Amino acid sequence: MAEHPIALSTRIIDSGVADVPVNRMDEELTELADGVAIVESFSHSIAVDTGAGLVVFDTSTAQKGPAVVESLRTWSTEAVDSIVYTHGHLDHVGGSGSFASDADARGQAAPRVIAHEALPPRFARYRDTSGYNRVINLRQFGGAATDAAGATERPFLPPSVLDPDLTYDDELTLTVGDVTFEMHHCLGETDDHTWTWIPEHKMITAGDQFIWMFPNCGNPQKVQRYPLEWAQSLRAMAAKEAELFVPSHGLAIGGVDRIRTCLLTVAETLENLVAEVVDAMNAGAILDDIVHSVQVPAETLEIPYLRPMYDEPEFVIRNIWRLHGGWWDGSPARLKPPSDTAVGIELVDLVGDVETVLARARQRSAEGDHRLACHLVDIAYAAEPEAAAVHEARIEIYTARRVVETSLMAKGIYKGAVSDSQKALSGELPETKFVVALGD
Repeated sequence: MAEHPIALSTRIIDSGVADVPVNRMDEELTELADGVAIVESFSHSIAVDTGAGLVVFDTSTAQKGPAVVESLRTWSTEAVDSIVYTHGHLDHVGGSGSFASDADARGQAAPRVIAHEALPPRFARYRDTSGYNRVINLRQFGGAATDAAGATERPFLPPSVLDPDLTYDDELTLTVGDVTFEMHHCLGETDDHTWTWIPEHKMITAGDQFIWMFPNCGNPQKVQRYPLEWAQSLRAMAAKEAELFVPSHGLAIGGVDRIRTCLLTVAETLENLVAEVVDAMNAGAILDDIVHSVQVPAETLEIPYLRPMYDEPEFVIRNIWRLHGGWWDGSPARLKPPSDTAVGIELVDLVGDVETVLARARQRSAEGDHRLACHLVDIAYAAEPEAAAVHEARIEIYTARRVVETSLMAKGIYKGAVSDSQKALSGELPETKFVVALGD
């Protein structure tokens, strides 16, 4: 049996060493306290026994939902009174249909679904941009970036996902059986986030406001994130002096001081990053200056719950700029730039041939200058998008870059570029450049 999540988190936090995975996805159930259980999955599902039915926070994905329900039912066969969506991302709401099916099979009433009032508009946006969202999620998690045709074959938001029955604006307090649930809206990874204080258990369910990695606050393919408000929510949670803290990714944490330290450390990291970026903006710096000068201290990024393994500070910096400064990066040449194709053709013509550009790109890659290498190979790609030599170099250079990256987001995007060129060489793609699709 796997080590108890609280015992494991205690050892990792206290030692500062994460020598085993902190986000386990085996659908194994653990009782965290009397009447509180967690099923660790792609996103976790947390259940509280109220004496008048279960209240469940998040349901994992549509694919994982059946296994999550099956595991939960080894702990309790009580009816699920309510499902609380911590936010509307599919890895948190996707399995809700499995809970409804289970209730139906047991002759129990369907669970009530509770969420913030911004969640239904999110679902509407997912339905409106279904193919678009499938493309970017394929890329983010390492799939092919250009598989747009396949991406639109089925809806991004599964039809089985349950819509909310009850929404709230700022705060909502519910009592189910013997347990009180104080729900709080916050901005952070999303605009529809809910964290919940459960006083009878001195417990917080936090959703994705704490993910055991650097906060997912800069995702290059998703809509706006809110780093300062994210930090404020962590401080509000810390003020509760919880004894049990349960995020929807990563390990549950026990102990007032330990929980408080974790929350305030992440809050301070985000606040410092925002302050440095805004100070630079106030001093007249453009985005390029800021990206290459503002950094989170290396020792901070070694903390077990702040490692840049999913998102990373550079992406958060760009998101802070977007929040405060809009889409223009401050370079006048990039206000109304020429097309990539025009620039590529001009530069290739200037140096004489595309082979010269590819040779320099390979040289820079070998020297470890992956930023410049990728830029050069994509100049060649823009100029001659059908040339086999270009795609061969592109595969080589983006593969090398992917190896040295730490965040899943960067690795996924670079793997998408490799996949595009592999497909182009095999004749699977139309004669066009890859699609860079942004969305949520």
